[in-house]
Amino acid sequence: MGMLCAVSFNRYGRLYYLDPGEFRPQVGDRVLVSTDDGPEVAECVWAAQWVGEDTDGFPKLAGLAGDDDLRRDELLRRRKAEAKVAAKRLIRDHSLPMKVVAVDHVLGTDGDGDRTTIYFTAPHRVDFRSLVRDLGATLHCRVELRQLSARDSARVQGGIGSCGRDLCCATFLTDFEPVTIRMAKDQDLPLNPLRISGACGRLMCCLKYEHPLYQRFQESAPPVGSRVSAPEGDGRVVGHSVPRDSVTVRLDADGSRCSCSRASVCAPRQAHDQHYTP
Repeated sequence: MGMLCAVSFNRYGRLYYLDPGEFRPQVGDRVLVSTDDGPEVAECVWAAQWVGEDTDGFPKLAGLAGDDDLRRDELLRRRKAEAKVAAKRLIRDHSLPMKVVAVDHVLGTDGDGDRTTIYFTAPHRVDFRSLVRDLGATLHCRVELRQLSARDSARVQGGIGSCGRDLCCATFLTDFEPVTIRMAKDQDLPLNPLRISGACGRLMCCLKYEHPLYQRFQESAPPVGSRVSAPEGDGRVVGHSVPRDSVTVRLDADGSRCSCSRASVCAPRQAHDQHYTP
C-alpha cells in the first residue's frame, strides 16, 4: 500500500501516475517530472492519496515547480509554438505533403545547443532534407523530423472517440496490440469501416477489450441451429446474447421464443445437474 498522484503535461492529455514521495501536491499544482531530457513541468490532476496497490514500481515525483521552472516551461511553450508556425510555413513553401502533428523543444545544457523535434504525418515517405536545412536556419537550433503512423498521430493529438470519451491511446494505453477484422466478426458487429474504425482510421482498439469474453462464450454455448433442452421446453437455438450470457431458443411446442441462460442449455452443465441433483 502506498500513495500515488496523477499528472498531465497537456490539458486533457495522457495521465502519468507517480509516487509523490515526501511531497503532497494538490489538484492544479505544478510539479516536476523526471524525463530523459531532464525535469519537466506538469500539472497535478489527481491529488496524492493512498491506494491499495503496491507502488514500488512507479517513478518518483521530482518535486514542486518553482518560479524558475515555470519561466523555463513558458519559454519552452513559446519556442514550440514558434517552431510549429515556422514548420507549417516552410512545408507550404516546399509544397510537401506533410502535416505537422506535434513539436517538442529541448533547451541546451552542458554545451549542447537547443534541439527541436517536429512530428508529422504523410501519405508516403517524404524527402525533407532541404526542409530540415531551412528549419535549422530559421529556428537557429538542431532540427529533427519524425514521421508518425496513423495510430501514433491519434495518440499525440488526442480527441474524442465514438463512445464520447477521450481516445484510449491518448489516455491509458501504453502500446498498440493487434486488432483484426475477425474480432469484429466474432462480436457480430457491422463490417462498415465507418462504424468500427477509430479516429486514426484503423480498427478501434476497443474491439480487443471484449473479444476474450466472446471467445469463451462461443467455446461453451450451443451454436445457432443446434437443438437444446431449455427450462421452458425443447427447441432450437436461433440467437446469442453474449453481454447477457444467454441464448435465444425457439420452442417446438408453439414456435415462441424465450431467452435462457447459457448454463441452462449447456450440455455439460445439464449433465452435471442430473448427476448431482437429488
